Amino acid sequence: METETTLVTEFDSIQSSEIRFEKAAAHVDGLKRGLKEFFVVPKRTIRVCFPIELDDGSVQTFYGYRVLHNSILGPGKGGIRYHPDVDCDEVAALAALMTWKCALIDVPFGGAKGGVTCDPKNLSETELRHITRRFISELGDNIGPYTDIPAPDMYTSQQTMAWVYDTFQMLHPGANNRPVVTGKPIEIGGSLGRDQATARGCLYATERYLQYNKLSAFESLEGLRVAIQGYGEVGATAAKLFQDAGATIIAVSDSQGGICDPQGLNLTEVDLHKQTSGTVVGLPETQTITNDDLLVIDCDILIPAALGSQIHSDNAENISAKLIVEGANGPVTPLADDILVRRGIQVLPDILVNSGGVVVSYFEWAQNISNEKWDLDTVNHRLRYKMHLAVSKVVDRWTELNQQQGSEQSEPLDPVDLRTTAMVLSIELLARVTLQRGIWP
Repeated sequence: METETTLVTEFDSIQSSEIRFEKAAAHVDGLKRGLKEFFVVPKRTIRVCFPIELDDGSVQTFYGYRVLHNSILGPGKGGIRYHPDVDCDEVAALAALMTWKCALIDVPFGGAKGGVTCDPKNLSETELRHITRRFISELGDNIGPYTDIPAPDMYTSQQTMAWVYDTFQMLHPGANNRPVVTGKPIEIGGSLGRDQATARGCLYATERYLQYNKLSAFESLEGLRVAIQGYGEVGATAAKLFQDAGATIIAVSDSQGGICDPQGLNLTEVDLHKQTSGTVVGLPETQTITNDDLLVIDCDILIPAALGSQIHSDNAENISAKLIVEGANGPVTPLADDILVRRGIQVLPDILVNSGGVVVSYFEWAQNISNEKWDLDTVNHRLRYKMHLAVSKVVDRWTELNQQQGSEQSEPLDPVDLRTTAMVLSIELLARVTLQRGIWP
């Protein structure tokens, strides 16, 4: 019974978010008690309910959510996800994550997130379009170019964002509404490089960490063995980018399972097989493994790029990777973090390494505001600069915090991990800006 209770608590997204905040806040000097509560509780939570007529003539009710966690640094920014398990708690936790991510990577946005509880795999394109339009119309003026700016997320796409833009434009004619949403098709104001931004940000962050962190056993990706859970838009792109940078991709997986080849997978063959069969499983001359097997496979770098809470207290002891790079949001639970720290396995946290998506979303928003179009080299150069700077700040502060811990005269404390360090930097910035602006009225 104790184990079941622990697991339920461990997978509670809101509680995980609050645990991580409290852990980091303990390292922030002079953080006022009232500000702590302000940074934990969402600024605005919207729940909507609406009916949709399906293709067969039946009517189904759908539930949608949009949470604006914080707007101290600017308008809300965060994706819209479509998934059967979407609920308000998950959306709220992800909105908080976006707050810390935007502060850490230094873009002028606050954290937000949205979602509709539905199964996109069982809905037609027409039904998804109707759901999107109705959801956006229900949100009304709670989204806008200077209020709250959606983007793609799980099971939403450029096409979904085109419907978001068109719906908002129909409701607000006569203005430049392109900045209301990012991740749009290029033809209607999307940014070059946005489709690869999250994966490319993971690459840039990992490369910088290996170069900059003197405690790392590696200096580059050359020859490192990489396993990737989640061969979707982020995972598949990351596989190609990491391979091009010199790494060997030894295992990948999707929702149906995974494949492994210790000598390295041929990603062209993996892509062709997935296109024809719908899964990576079954590629000739590869070993079939489960998603659980992939997480504990012997590798240098593990990239969980699928769902949250994949690495937890039941499997963290068995992780063999030297470095975990969080391509997904929240793939490692707080209890697992503690185990990995004790075992000396570093985790490059989600608010750092997968922030490439929101960086290029910011670039898209800025281009839309000024009616400009940047070339791909400019986008990628600016993304690399942002990612490298953020990693350097986190590693420098991480070193400083652990030196402070080691110099304590009292009983030695547990080492500070990279996630806590990243959170410290974000909280310090938000607290500083909140007080600089002054508490209204």
